[in-house]
Amino acid sequence: MSTTTAFIGGGQMAQALIAGILEAGILSPHSILVAEPDHARRQFLADTYGVDCRPSATMVVPESARIVIAVKPQIITSVLSEVKEHLQDQPIISIAAGISLDFIAGCIDNYQHPIIRVMPNTPALVAKGASALCCNESVSEEQYAQVRALFDAVGVTTLVDESAMNGITAVSGSGPAYLFSFVEALIDGGVKIGLPRDTARTMAIQTVLGAAEMLARTDEHPALLRDRVCSPGGTTICAQHALERGSFHSVVMDAVEASWRRAEELANR
Repeated sequence: MSTTTAFIGGGQMAQALIAGILEAGILSPHSILVAEPDHARRQFLADTYGVDCRPSATMVVPESARIVIAVKPQIITSVLSEVKEHLQDQPIISIAAGISLDFIAGCIDNYQHPIIRVMPNTPALVAKGASALCCNESVSEEQYAQVRALFDAVGVTTLVDESAMNGITAVSGSGPAYLFSFVEALIDGGVKIGLPRDTARTMAIQTVLGAAEMLARTDEHPALLRDRVCSPGGTTICAQHALERGSFHSVVMDAVEASWRRAEELANR
């Protein structure tokens, strides 16, 4: 893929995608433009990845074959209003949580413009991302294939109906933060009972990696895999009891629902 991709916004998610795409070799640094108003951030991205960074979105849109909108949902209206006069027929790819295809089309006053909505997550930085895509009827098969290839390069992709996107945001978009919090607690628990912090960190991270790989390789329910670790009267079932006494399962479900509700609020503002 040799055509230029413009990122409007150079934050953490844009950085994760840029790093993953470059690592996979699907684009070269010369094929990536970044519009980022913060000078220090532009300098960091240019120095780290060799990409062309400019202060204004209007400076990258005319030269791009596709545009990735990687700004916070709260400012997407102003960003799209700024660039709409500079658009041609290049697809718009939005990774803003809770922002619908129709909302984007309304912001650019063009409901026939090809628009793809994607919810990626930050593990794209290490090519282990999970990205869900949906698109409007104006997106051609070729455009969709090219955009999907970008996200395939940084992990797993799936095509979903737009009605599922806020749920995807709550599970996989926000999900890495839940896991980071769990691992932090697991490490701190190890330190509390006397393990050196570096040892606790190594063992916690490898445990999560191994458990995730077991889940990925089997169709079995997570509860079945958990039960195999919980021998009668053993250490794990006692730990599991402590988790349930603290409503661990319910707390995680509540977190997913809270994320989903916020995405719904952003969509219906």
